[in-house]
Amino acid sequence: MLKKILIGLAIFLLIAFIAFKISTRPTATDDGAYIPSPLALKIAVPPATDFDNTTYDNPHRGNKKVLMVCTEERYMTMANGKKFSTGNHPVEMMVPAMHLRNAGFEIDIVTPTGKPVAVEMWAMPSDDKYINDFYPEFKKKLENPGSLSSFVRNSMTDSTDYVGVFIPGGHGAMLGLPENQDLNKVIQWNHKNDMHMLAICHGPAALLAAGMNGDKDSYIYNGYKIASFPDAVDAQGPMIGYNPGAMPWIYGERLNKLGVTIINKAADATVHMDRKLISGASPQAANAFGKLAATELLKAVN
Repeated sequence: MLKKILIGLAIFLLIAFIAFKISTRPTATDDGAYIPSPLALKIAVPPATDFDNTTYDNPHRGNKKVLMVCTEERYMTMANGKKFSTGNHPVEMMVPAMHLRNAGFEIDIVTPTGKPVAVEMWAMPSDDKYINDFYPEFKKKLENPGSLSSFVRNSMTDSTDYVGVFIPGGHGAMLGLPENQDLNKVIQWNHKNDMHMLAICHGPAALLAAGMNGDKDSYIYNGYKIASFPDAVDAQGPMIGYNPGAMPWIYGERLNKLGVTIINKAADATVHMDRKLISGASPQAANAFGKLAATELLKAVN
């Protein structure tokens, strides 16, 4: 009898192990890349957000805008050579954008060369009414952004149309932006004109563009504290199949070397404001991040 019980238990554990391995295996896509595993999607992509559709007293009635800088690159080559299908996270773009809209601000979207924004469509909250209503119109902007390069050449100098710059997250923020010279100029322009900088989740990786020379003493954000996606959580990604391998480089570590302190240890709802830099830790922070950004931008223009 005991032998039968032990055999049955062994079979059950074997089946459970196989099921776990399958559920944590990143899903291959037709283009040879990978999206997160079924388990990772279940853990990290809830069907709806906590967007609360805040109504702002005295919304902006003027022409001030926010410049949203997005990635146009989709594939992150991991340390093992496998490609992660990424881009900008839809929640981290749209939830703050809806708050900025409610506060009366227009959003201009740019990518480095004007190619369409790469979006992590697998992270779309399918049952979220607000997102579903907002996305069709927002999609037109994502598919037809301006060129960051053109903005720097033609629109940036002496422009009074903007009140801030917004860099959404998603691992795509680590692709093409941290080493972009035009973004370097935009960050310098933003800082010089005392505008707000908004960055959420992996978005702060793009702020490395202002520190490409590695000089901590001259780095704009030396001494700042931010909320951002922790390196330690990124390191755990392959364990649940969120991404198909270890990270190719560690962005938080590089920010630390330039004098930036990440205050949160978990990928949670933490938001933080240090001077004119507003930051958030993860998609869970998108609603609070958007509300804080909208509130502070209204203070700036009013």
